[in-house]
Amino acid sequence: MPTYEYQCDSCGTFDLLRPIAQRDASCNCPICCREAHRVIASAPALSAISATARKAHATNERASHAPMTSGEYRAYKHPPGCGCCSSTGSKATVRAADGAKGFPTKRPWMISH
Repeated sequence: MPTYEYQCDSCGTFDLLRPIAQRDASCNCPICCREAHRVIASAPALSAISATARKAHATNERASHAPMTSGEYRAYKHPPGCGCCSSTGSKATVRAADGAKGFPTKRPWMISH
């Protein structure tokens, strides 16, 4: 249920959790029990949204045609353990004493990227 603001003539504004169907109906003040009418006194409390919810909203709002950022692109460029992207190198690559690369586990007709 959403929270709405109401104005009591003697006590001031207060928030009340009510169903949407009852949002415009007046209610009793929780302090003095007088009739209070609905008002819009402040902006929505968007800063109270958790970081996880804010990230989910941003993901949902991003256009599907928006280009990927460099970090997102780098994740899709090569598979994990790729010799050109990681500092450890590929486990399938073997170097000879003269520095030549060999791929003993690969097929000899395969071309590496």
